[in-house]
Amino acid sequence: MKRAPAGKKGVALSKRSQAAADAFDRLPDNPTIEEIKEATVNVSLAELEERVADVRDSWETDSLLEDAIEELTDESGVYSGRPDTCTPEEACRLRRELRELGPAVFCQRTVDAGRYSAKKLLSAFGIRPPAFLEGQPDEAYFSLLSLAITRELSKRAKLMRYNTVDDAVRLIDKSQNIIVITGAGISTSLGIPDFRSQGTGLYSKLAHLGLSDPQEVFDIEVFKQDPTIFYSVAKDIIPSTDRFTPTHKFIAMLHERGKLLTNYSQNIDNLEIKAGLPKEKLIQCHGSFGTASCVQCRYQIEGEKIFSDIRAGKIPRCTRCLSSLKAAGAPKRKRSAGAEKKRKRWAEQDSSDDNNSEYDVPSAGVMKPDITFFGEELPDEFSRRLTENDRDKVDLVIVIGTSLKVTPVSEIASFLPPHIPQIYISRQSVTHINFDIDLLGDCDVVVAELCRQLKWPLVHEMVPPDQEITVKTEPGYPNRHVFTTNKPYVLENGDGASKEIEAAAAAAQQDGKEAKATKSSSSTNRRSPPTRRGSPNGKANDADAKPVQNGKDGKQAKGAKAT
Repeated sequence: MKRAPAGKKGVALSKRSQAAADAFDRLPDNPTIEEIKEATVNVSLAELEERVADVRDSWETDSLLEDAIEELTDESGVYSGRPDTCTPEEACRLRRELRELGPAVFCQRTVDAGRYSAKKLLSAFGIRPPAFLEGQPDEAYFSLLSLAITRELSKRAKLMRYNTVDDAVRLIDKSQNIIVITGAGISTSLGIPDFRSQGTGLYSKLAHLGLSDPQEVFDIEVFKQDPTIFYSVAKDIIPSTDRFTPTHKFIAMLHERGKLLTNYSQNIDNLEIKAGLPKEKLIQCHGSFGTASCVQCRYQIEGEKIFSDIRAGKIPRCTRCLSSLKAAGAPKRKRSAGAEKKRKRWAEQDSSDDNNSEYDVPSAGVMKPDITFFGEELPDEFSRRLTENDRDKVDLVIVIGTSLKVTPVSEIASFLPPHIPQIYISRQSVTHINFDIDLLGDCDVVVAELCRQLKWPLVHEMVPPDQEITVKTEPGYPNRHVFTTNKPYVLENGDGASKEIEAAAAAAQQDGKEAKATKSSSSTNRRSPPTRRGSPNGKANDADAKPVQNGKDGKQAKGAKAT
């Protein structure tokens, strides 16, 4: 199963019954218990793979409309109080009625009955009508409404009995098999940048590279063609600290209390291990910098052995390949024109090459950190663990600091049984997945308040002892709660990764003419986007993380103020 960035929703689920039939049709006449169990596992695995495949198929047909609807999705501004928009409470009721009645009856009782115009009904699904439809008859909004309804029904249904912070605390307290899905937002308080935050994320700061899509930095085909693109930014993201955040500690505490089933991490910094999480509880969905392998001979070494080359801006080469070449005498061969062009691209990063020679010496393979690039297969353990073990055992899902834009990790929330409660912790709410409870704010602040209410002592250097946390419920959304603090943690001696990236971006923008030329060049000579599109039902906002409160003896100094 390959890693791919976010595509579009509208997931078709019609293939699943066929997958089940095929799996059980292959059973012998008198199957053993083990053969039946294996068939059941294969059905679950096929279902997950087909969900991802369905997502990719639907992306091909719905991409234009989905692009439009994504741009029009704006819950923060759509409920304006005007007569032609629904109130938040009304929108919540209408979405519930859609699921209870079905789309046909729902439309009959709303638009067809004249109770709502199609334009107003769009606001119930968080869709802001496009300006070009202003003044048009209501029928002009029907196609957009149809897509909005389809999109809503493709989401997981919210469990209406879970809404409050108290509900979240009770769920964590009673659950014994919690799946935690994490993203870059749990590490940002250490100065490690996330990927997608507007203006501050890594992708935003890579615009100076002139790529058609910043995600190409992590595209395996781009890496094979020109590894200098990846290694030009790799020094900014390699782990350079043994510190971990209060959020990492919170996840480790779930394990210590016998509550953690699995942490599915999309992070590559390996900080979960530093925080004390055992490897058997961690699935590193996108790999990590812990090891590195030669793309040519697959020789694997400890990742730290190539860090010095990465920090120096060099392309790390395989020592085993070098030894083999020296032993064999490395015969020269005539250089082709294509090889010459590629060689020139690499020259600045690989000073060992001699560009003046007419002949090419076979070179050692490039070492690549064992992180999962777009277009590469995820570890087999990911799908096996999810389908064979976790899906049947999980009793709570907590998603922390991730945008859920990359398949197949983004499909986990929708793949798990619909009756399992799900909590979302991040800086901003999301619209493409219906979580039961949204806890919004810096991840470290949210988990510190949860620990206080759980009476779990969260002892951590990044948790100020005199910090107060205020929790407010967002008007119109009983399940959405905003956490703020009077004393956010300020990074002083972190790894400085974000500062280095900001400096690189600033340097690229110093020369106005050069920046303008780069922009013009990239717009007229854009590469076609990586052929790794196609993705899920998942999407959210990478959260930053900050800290919170604990006294020297491990007790919380002050309680949260709830309003």
